[in-house]
Amino acid sequence: MDPLKIYDYLLLVRERIFNSVRSLSEALWLREFPIGLKSIGATLTHIMISEWYYIERLQNRAVPHYNDWPIKYESPHTPPFTFIEPHWREQGTRIRSVIASEPDWPRTVTWLGFPDDTRNMKRFRISATAGDLFTQLALHETHHRAQVMMMLRELGPHAQPVEDVDYNALMFERVEVTTPSS
Repeated sequence: MDPLKIYDYLLLVRERIFNSVRSLSEALWLREFPIGLKSIGATLTHIMISEWYYIERLQNRAVPHYNDWPIKYESPHTPPFTFIEPHWREQGTRIRSVIASEPDWPRTVTWLGFPDDTRNMKRFRISATAGDLFTQLALHETHHRAQVMMMLRELGPHAQPVEDVDYNALMFERVEVTTPSS
């Protein structure tokens, strides 16, 4: 498995999402749906900041409590697409170089989690391999991207849906074969 190629795939599909979302009005960017994180804006912002979080952990950096993050996805904090697109592009360039320079995907990364209000404020020491963190980053984006794709489809004529984004369709090498006429 090649993490850099997988990340390139995420960047390629993310570009298709950007192209579809770019023309949405603020009302459609924030329109609530009964799935995911409720809006396209909140869901894409969540993916972007989660990606940042996973790479910070991969690099053994301290991550502040979510309340102190500079970007949040919940309304009224959901930033406009005009902020998300350039910020995420810059982040993607930086993260791609982190992935390209990772020398040891099996290495263990350990951190102390934040008090978890869903578990009576218990704290946990969390361990994962660098590869696990990257896998979470990729699968997390894929999971939420599917929700955004569904939201775009639900917008009907107000948005251009994002169609076939299958890894094999976008990343497998294809060479046309010509056969001689019989």
